[in-house]
Amino acid sequence: MAYSFNLLGISPILDFFSHQQNRQGHIAQGGAAYVGTHECKLDTFIRSVEEVSPPRGWNLDQAVDAVIQYWMTNEGYVRHWQQRLQDAGQESLLVARLADAKALRLELEALVGQ
Repeated sequence: MAYSFNLLGISPILDFFSHQQNRQGHIAQGGAAYVGTHECKLDTFIRSVEEVSPPRGWNLDQAVDAVIQYWMTNEGYVRHWQQRLQDAGQESLLVARLADAKALRLELEALVGQ
């Protein structure tokens, strides 16, 4: 199965945690995983992916590979978000999304259904 990893943007810490609380039901339904970190480093995102993949039944090796591939092919975006995170200060997180095709479909259906 193919996984998609993307850096999405900067969020205040409290907003991110509030969003995560509202999404708790999506884990059981197979929705996308959103992770937030204080630093824009490959190792940090790999650790986050290692935490969120097992509850969803995702293939951990393939999920980690998606993060690594993103990092290697999107150097400009990574540098951009590193700078934006630094500019935002310590009360912010860099948010990323990891999803498989089913999770992306569920996210889209949820958006269309609203």
